[in-house]
Amino acid sequence: MSNQGLKLSFDAVYYHVNDMEKSIAFYRDILGFHLTSRDYVARFDIDGVLFELVPNPAGNALPGNGNARLSLGVTDIREATRELESRGVATSPIKSEPGGLLSYFKDPDGNELCLWQYA
Repeated sequence: MSNQGLKLSFDAVYYHVNDMEKSIAFYRDILGFHLTSRDYVARFDIDGVLFELVPNPAGNALPGNGNARLSLGVTDIREATRELESRGVATSPIKSEPGGLLSYFKDPDGNELCLWQYA
C-alpha cells in the first residue's frame, strides 16, 4: 500500500471532557502543565507536544480508560506517585513492565493517564 499523496504530521493529543474548568484545573494545578491558550478548547504545551481538552459533545459517553492514554515520563516513579497522592490523585500500584515501571491514574472525567519510568 502506498502512502503517496498522504502526508501526515502530528497535530495534537486530546481528551474530551465534561467539565472544562475542573479539567483545566487538574492539568494546570495538579500536574503543572502550562496552559498556552483557551477558546473552545484548552491547549497545553507538554515539552513541545500539543495537548488539548475538548468539550464533550452532548450525548457522547466518555470512554474512561479507552485505547488512548497520555503517558508521562518520570525519573523517579515512586516520588511522582507520592506527589500525586499528596495532591489528592489516586494512583495504581507501581507495576514492573518490560523496559520500565508503570503507574496509572485518572483525570476528573475518568480518562486514564500513566506515569512511565524507563529501566
